[in-house]
Amino acid sequence: MNKEKKPEPFDVKDKRRFVVNETGSAKAEEEQKPEEKNNASEAPPTETKAPKEKQQTRTSPSEEYPPLPEVNFTSFIISLSQAALFHLGLIENPNTRKSERNIPLAKHTIDTMAMFEEKTKGNLSNEEEMLLESLLADLRLKYVNELNKK
Repeated sequence: MNKEKKPEPFDVKDKRRFVVNETGSAKAEEEQKPEEKNNASEAPPTETKAPKEKQQTRTSPSEEYPPLPEVNFTSFIISLSQAALFHLGLIENPNTRKSERNIPLAKHTIDTMAMFEEKTKGNLSNEEEMLLESLLADLRLKYVNELNKK
């Protein structure tokens, strides 16, 4: 029997030497000028760490943001409709707590949804097709109402 040999694990060690000059910047030993070598103190070949006050603790993405819905056609179309409502000024900006209108962007988002309706005709389930049609009809009515408010 011909057994394949598994490669043995190995360790990688950084043997480069770094020199820290009087300004606090670190250079690889080869990059330094000869007169700088005399004035600088050598640091061991280990990682350089930032001062404690500058180190920031990072949270994992799952701790920062709420969980997102499953990616599918329905969630995509609903997110587009929410974007259109936002641009129509019917959903407030969560950062400023104010409604902001951008009618051209709302029209663009509604037109994008209409393009999806045209391009996916015959490829959607009945539920997806009805959702897209009803959202588009609703958004078009709201768009016309917002245009009349000007």
